[in-house]
Amino acid sequence: MNNNRQNEDSALHVTNGVSSAHDGMTSQSRKRFTRKNKPQSVRHLYAGILEGSRLDLAKGITLIESILPNDKQAAQQLLLQLLPHSGNSIRIGITGVPGAGKSTFIEAFGLLLAQLGHKVAVLAIDPSSSITGGSILGDKTRMEELARHPSAFIRPSPTAGTLGGVHKKSRETMLLCEAAGYDVILIETVGVGQSETVVRGMVDFFLLLVLTGAGDELQGMKKGIMELVDGVVVHKADGDNLKLATKTVREYRQLLHFLQPSSPAWTTNALPVSSHQQTGLTEVWDMIQQFKELMIQTGFWKQRRQSQTKDWFHAMISDRLIDSFFSTPGKKEQVDTLEKALLANELTVSNAVECLFNE
Repeated sequence: MNNNRQNEDSALHVTNGVSSAHDGMTSQSRKRFTRKNKPQSVRHLYAGILEGSRLDLAKGITLIESILPNDKQAAQQLLLQLLPHSGNSIRIGITGVPGAGKSTFIEAFGLLLAQLGHKVAVLAIDPSSSITGGSILGDKTRMEELARHPSAFIRPSPTAGTLGGVHKKSRETMLLCEAAGYDVILIETVGVGQSETVVRGMVDFFLLLVLTGAGDELQGMKKGIMELVDGVVVHKADGDNLKLATKTVREYRQLLHFLQPSSPAWTTNALPVSSHQQTGLTEVWDMIQQFKELMIQTGFWKQRRQSQTKDWFHAMISDRLIDSFFSTPGKKEQVDTLEKALLANELTVSNAVECLFNE
């Protein structure tokens, strides 16, 4: 990698905001600035991403996220060229209850992996962000040490308010990161509800972060999430909390013993971890490595990846059909009219659907 490109690189990449009406630049300097930021060719991005340029990787992801027709075409060309260089990472999903310290854990865990010689990409997924209006950037900017590490790349992954967005943008972002040489992809679920199921369908290993007091927590936790995960971390296991954390680990192990494992032939385990004291992180990585070895031996590793690709394909078909339906002239207005008729009890739902498709 050349020095100029290396100097431009940064582990944390977000979309620039809209500039103010007066930014203090002269017209000549603005022209120079604009020339530097012209869209780059697919060939340039392809070469830069394969070289490991975080700047070109960020630009490639921005291209993928664009809704402009020309950008969509260029993005697919870029993906097609990079596809043979993807798939060589371990994809780890991380979820947890509010306050469990996901960002703190991800930073400590990511730094450990970087010190072990791995390249780590962190993606945040929040299908609910457009509904709540909340920012998904806050936690990312707190990972300051990891963001500065040359072997790390942090990228929020907006979904445009739809779960379908996760299927497309986030998966394609992951493929670009793999092509750039990142061999560990950490995918954090920021939203709640369906996001856990969506991320489970994207990753090889799914990790749940919990706090001490399993009995109280499980009252508010869906039983389903426990059957999705491959490992449980009892976080903040330090200081006065260590004794209670040890007890909580035992409680989770007892519970997991009676649940159907998410992955065949694998026994889901619970481990105590303190990100502040850097304890238990190595054990978590050892557990993930053991999982990968077992899944490869049983053939389930390849089977899961293939199943995920097929699920992604079918999800994209559904998204395309919905987009195509509503882009048909007059369909949106017809739906609005039929909705009013439904609310006035003038039609049944089945009648309304028949009206839409029997034209």
